[in-house]
Amino acid sequence: LHSSKKTYSNLMAHFDEKSGLILCDTDWGNWSQTVEEVQITVNLKNKTSGRDVTCEIRPNSIKLVIQSVELFSGQLYGTVVENESIWSLNNGKELEIILIKSIKDASNCWRSLLKDKFAADPKVFDEMEKKLTLERFHLEH
Repeated sequence: LHSSKKTYSNLMAHFDEKSGLILCDTDWGNWSQTVEEVQITVNLKNKTSGRDVTCEIRPNSIKLVIQSVELFSGQLYGTVVENESIWSLNNGKELEIILIKSIKDASNCWRSLLKDKFAADPKVFDEMEKKLTLERFHLEH
Protein backbone atom coordinates (compact mmCIF):
# COMPACT_ATOMS: atom_id res chain seq x y z
CA LEU A 1 0.00 0.00 0.00
CA HIS A 2 2.79 2.43 0.88
CA SER A 3 4.60 2.02 -2.46
CA SER A 4 1.42 2.48 -4.49
CA LYS A 5 0.62 5.60 -2.46
CA LYS A 6 4.11 6.94 -3.19
CA THR A 7 3.65 6.21 -6.91
CA TYR A 8 0.26 7.95 -6.87
CA SER A 9 1.70 11.00 -5.11
CA ASN A 10 4.61 11.10 -7.61
CA LEU A 11 2.11 10.95 -10.47
CA MET A 12 0.05 13.72 -8.89
CA ALA A 13 3.13 15.90 -8.39
CA HIS A 14 4.03 15.39 -12.06
CA PHE A 15 0.44 16.19 -13.07
CA ASP A 16 0.33 19.29 -10.87
CA GLU A 17 3.57 20.73 -12.23
CA LYS A 18 2.42 20.29 -15.84
CA SER A 19 -1.18 21.41 -15.34
CA GLY A 20 -2.20 24.99 -14.94
CA LEU A 21 0.44 26.33 -17.30
CA ILE A 22 0.48 30.11 -17.54
CA LEU A 23 -0.19 30.98 -21.19
CA CYS A 24 1.13 34.02 -23.00
CA ASP A 25 -1.30 34.70 -25.85
CA THR A 26 -0.11 35.76 -29.31
CA ASP A 27 -1.86 36.46 -32.61
CA TRP A 28 -1.00 32.92 -33.83
CA GLY A 29 -1.66 30.99 -30.59
CA ASN A 30 0.28 30.99 -27.31
CA TRP A 31 3.45 29.97 -25.52
CA SER A 32 4.12 28.79 -21.99
CA GLN A 33 7.00 27.35 -20.01
CA THR A 34 8.09 24.98 -17.30
CA VAL A 35 11.49 24.74 -15.63
CA GLU A 36 12.65 22.39 -18.40
CA GLU A 37 10.83 23.47 -21.55
CA VAL A 38 8.98 26.10 -23.53
CA GLN A 39 5.78 25.01 -25.25
CA ILE A 40 4.50 26.84 -28.31
CA THR A 41 0.99 26.20 -29.65
CA VAL A 42 0.08 27.53 -33.09
CA ASN A 43 -3.58 27.51 -34.12
CA LEU A 44 -3.76 26.70 -37.82
CA LYS A 45 -6.43 28.33 -39.99
CA ASN A 46 -6.30 25.65 -42.69
CA LYS A 47 -5.82 21.90 -42.34
CA THR A 48 -2.07 21.45 -42.55
CA SER A 49 0.17 18.46 -43.23
CA GLY A 50 3.75 17.94 -42.10
CA ARG A 51 5.12 18.79 -45.54
CA ASP A 52 3.51 22.26 -45.25
CA VAL A 53 5.61 23.01 -42.15
CA THR A 54 9.20 24.21 -41.96
CA CYS A 55 10.34 24.56 -38.37
CA GLU A 56 14.03 25.38 -37.92
CA ILE A 57 15.15 25.14 -34.31
CA ARG A 58 18.68 26.22 -33.43
CA PRO A 59 20.21 26.69 -29.96
CA ASN A 60 19.52 30.46 -30.06
CA SER A 61 16.90 30.92 -32.79
CA ILE A 62 13.72 29.58 -34.32
CA LYS A 63 11.94 30.01 -37.64
CA LEU A 64 8.44 28.74 -38.39
CA VAL A 65 7.00 28.74 -41.92
CA ILE A 66 3.57 27.23 -42.63
CA GLN A 67 2.31 26.85 -46.20
CA SER A 68 5.05 29.22 -47.42
CA VAL A 69 4.06 31.94 -44.90
CA GLU A 70 6.53 32.87 -42.17
CA LEU A 71 4.69 33.02 -38.82
CA PHE A 72 7.71 34.00 -36.75
CA SER A 73 11.47 34.02 -36.84
CA GLY A 74 14.21 35.37 -34.60
CA GLN A 75 16.50 35.04 -31.62
CA LEU A 76 15.05 33.00 -28.76
CA TYR A 77 14.95 34.63 -25.32
CA GLY A 78 17.14 31.80 -23.99
CA THR A 79 19.11 28.86 -25.37
CA VAL A 80 17.61 25.46 -26.13
CA VAL A 81 18.88 21.95 -26.79
CA GLU A 82 18.41 21.74 -30.56
CA ASN A 83 18.43 17.94 -30.96
CA GLU A 84 15.92 17.39 -28.12
CA SER A 85 13.41 20.04 -29.24
CA ILE A 86 10.51 18.79 -31.39
CA TRP A 87 7.34 19.82 -33.19
CA SER A 88 4.16 17.90 -34.00
CA LEU A 89 0.80 18.43 -35.67
CA ASN A 90 -2.46 17.68 -33.86
CA ASN A 91 -5.17 16.73 -36.39
CA GLY A 92 -3.69 19.20 -38.87
CA LYS A 93 -5.34 22.08 -36.96
CA GLU A 94 -2.75 22.79 -34.26
CA LEU A 95 1.03 22.76 -34.27
CA GLU A 96 2.88 22.17 -31.03
CA ILE A 97 6.57 22.94 -30.60
CA ILE A 98 8.48 21.82 -27.51
CA LEU A 99 11.78 23.60 -26.92
CA ILE A 100 14.02 21.99 -24.30
CA LYS A 101 15.76 24.69 -22.26
CA SER A 102 19.53 24.32 -21.96
CA ILE A 103 19.40 25.90 -18.47
CA LYS A 104 16.82 24.03 -16.40
CA ASP A 105 16.33 26.27 -13.40
CA ALA A 106 13.42 28.28 -12.01
CA SER A 107 15.56 31.41 -12.25
CA ASN A 108 15.61 30.88 -16.05
CA CYS A 109 12.10 32.24 -16.60
CA TRP A 110 11.80 33.57 -20.14
CA ARG A 111 10.28 37.08 -20.33
CA SER A 112 9.40 36.58 -23.99
CA LEU A 113 9.53 33.86 -26.61
CA LEU A 114 11.86 35.83 -28.86
CA LYS A 115 14.26 38.54 -27.68
CA ASP A 116 12.19 41.26 -29.35
CA LYS A 117 8.72 39.68 -29.76
CA PHE A 118 5.93 37.92 -27.90
CA ALA A 119 6.74 39.26 -24.43
CA ALA A 120 4.63 38.26 -21.47
CA ASP A 121 2.92 41.23 -19.86
CA PRO A 122 4.10 41.93 -16.28
CA LYS A 123 1.18 40.09 -14.64
CA VAL A 124 1.60 36.99 -16.85
CA PHE A 125 5.37 37.01 -16.29
CA ASP A 126 4.87 37.24 -12.51
CA GLU A 127 2.54 34.21 -12.66
CA MET A 128 5.08 32.32 -14.81
CA GLU A 129 7.82 33.00 -12.25
CA LYS A 130 5.62 31.78 -9.41
CA LYS A 131 4.74 28.61 -11.34
CA LEU A 132 8.40 27.85 -12.09
CA THR A 133 9.38 28.39 -8.45
CA LEU A 134 6.61 25.99 -7.36
CA GLU A 135 7.68 23.46 -9.99
CA ARG A 136 11.30 23.65 -8.81
CA PHE A 137 10.15 23.06 -5.23
CA HIS A 138 8.22 19.93 -6.38
CA LEU A 139 11.23 18.64 -8.30
CA GLU A 140 13.56 19.12 -5.32
CA HIS A 141 11.26 17.49 -2.74
